[in-house]
Amino acid sequence: MGRILAIDYGKKRMGLAVTDPMQMIAQPLATIDAAEIMNYLKAYFSREQVDMIVLGEPRHLDGKDTDATPLVKEFEEKLKANFPAHPITKIDERLTSRMAKQTLIDAGYKKSDRRNKKLVDTVAAALILQTYLEMK
Repeated sequence: MGRILAIDYGKKRMGLAVTDPMQMIAQPLATIDAAEIMNYLKAYFSREQVDMIVLGEPRHLDGKDTDATPLVKEFEEKLKANFPAHPITKIDERLTSRMAKQTLIDAGYKKSDRRNKKLVDTVAAALILQTYLEMK
């Protein structure tokens, strides 16, 4: 059994999270510059068995698309073209960044650490992945 990899899409950088090989625990992996994401994923997939990709899908609170939704759809198409063997599932990511910040507060991180957007992005990806794991 391989890992599940989650991506919290961003125009500048993307947060990544993965499960353990038994697909039970979600954990933050890295934050990667958007321009480097495909190279990073190619290298990661060559080292680790990944069964699927979970992609955060941005939505407004009322469920409607956000300005970022078309960008995520475009990114999804790039993922499909580059990694056709990896199925992609999209998960509603409403409020994950806010929940990530609250998670860091609850974990006792200092205010200066909580301003680290890279840290917030990886925690948001882990929350997206955890949501998927709870749904399956």
